[in-house]
Amino acid sequence: MLCVMEQDAPTPPASDTLSFEDALRELEGIVHKLERGDVPLDESIALYARGEALRAQCQKRLADAEARIEKLTLGPGNIPVGTDSFHAD
Repeated sequence: MLCVMEQDAPTPPASDTLSFEDALRELEGIVHKLERGDVPLDESIALYARGEALRAQCQKRLADAEARIEKLTLGPGNIPVGTDSFHAD
């Protein structure tokens, strides 16, 4: 059996060059295509791999952003006295 991938489809940009919002939008589109279930197997595998790369990029960007966020530490009278690292609960 010979499987031919569509050659006219543009190569998507590398996931690490996309903004977080663009990567998330593309990932959501991939999820919708895969959930429909009407994508050929080879294309599904390629979409899954692309989706995994986008998911990893989004997760890394969120972790990096979380590491940069600091929360104010308030002292008596709710006066800011310093900062602590942000840890999501």
